[in-house]
Amino acid sequence: MAMPDQKVHHFSAYLVLVGGILGLMVAMGIGRFAYTPILPLMQRDLGMSNTLAGWLAGLNYLGYLAGAVLCSVSPRLLGMRLFTGSSLILCILTTALMGLTLSAFWWGGLRLISGMTSAVLFVLISAEVGDVLRRHGLAQRMGMLYSGVGLGIALTGLLIPVLDHYWSWSGAWIGAGIAAALLAGAGILIGRQQGALTAPAVDTPINSKRTSVYPLALAYFFEGLGYVVSATFIVALIAATPDLLQLAPWSWVAVGLAAAPSTLFWPWLARRSSARTALLAAYSLQVSGILVSVFSTSVIGLLFAAASFGGTFMGIVAITLAEGQRRMPADSRWIAAFLTAAFGIGQVLGPIVAGRLADLRDGFALPLLLATACVGVSLIVTVLDPHFSGSLTHRQKGK
Repeated sequence: MAMPDQKVHHFSAYLVLVGGILGLMVAMGIGRFAYTPILPLMQRDLGMSNTLAGWLAGLNYLGYLAGAVLCSVSPRLLGMRLFTGSSLILCILTTALMGLTLSAFWWGGLRLISGMTSAVLFVLISAEVGDVLRRHGLAQRMGMLYSGVGLGIALTGLLIPVLDHYWSWSGAWIGAGIAAALLAGAGILIGRQQGALTAPAVDTPINSKRTSVYPLALAYFFEGLGYVVSATFIVALIAATPDLLQLAPWSWVAVGLAAAPSTLFWPWLARRSSARTALLAAYSLQVSGILVSVFSTSVIGLLFAAASFGGTFMGIVAITLAEGQRRMPADSRWIAAFLTAAFGIGQVLGPIVAGRLADLRDGFALPLLLATACVGVSLIVTVLDPHFSGSLTHRQKGK
């Protein structure tokens, strides 16, 4: 039975978790992924090509990579309030400002900066909330944090069609920025409870060999390279199918609604079986969904493609980051940044190549097949990785 003081500390830890969820809704669900449901609106109203769309996505992911590398090389920056506070403000502003220009140059610059700030906030929130939860024996709740990405995606999926109806594509960007500002304010108010947390740290085994995370990072790189094609173009793909045009905005809601609970389900499966088993299952389901998106033009098939993508990509993120921190718990900020950088390299290449191929081949079949192959490599690397243990999290005695 939990003592009263322990219950107070657990309640405070959960408040930090809620603040982190709201933070990820801003940094990832809106700042990073709002581009996906707004992209077909920009193509409809402005005639944007898939090549330009791919480059804008690639610049965003290049920024994401740069932010992750910066955090990996200089993790002390994450302890500077001016740096992290500026990242949050820029994440919001670069979203809203997308709707105030028609210049591809400025779009590219805004998406680049937005990517950098998203990475900084993602690494910071993952490391800080993870540390708090581990100190309070709540590491098994870490997957809940990443539900913020899915909730943010679902929110944009619901919000963008309404904003588009009244103010077109530009109003969609501005409205998304306003929503991000409101969520950020709420997250800051709730997350301030972190300063009251003083519970002793929970002992975890330390693996000082960084080489243990290299296979995990390699699989994560190919996942970034493969999943990002769906992450960038799935709404545009559905919108390009005449009979499914009205379904396109709601497909992004399906992605978000599938992503939110997936960050609870996959870590749960990993605890019941192993992290390797859960990752293999998630990669297999993601491969199936991408293949369906290549060959199916039915409502059921494309909704399955959207739901299987949403239901796996954040689960893979949650398990991979938790597994990385299990292997190197003494260096949580570095491992979160390093894995995010590996993921980011794949994301930079994916949309640029996919967008160009889509224009050259007049369709997304070839890019999606290449994405399937990349996720398949992640699956193979995971099978061969010798560093997995039997459980995702370190279980305390008596738990």
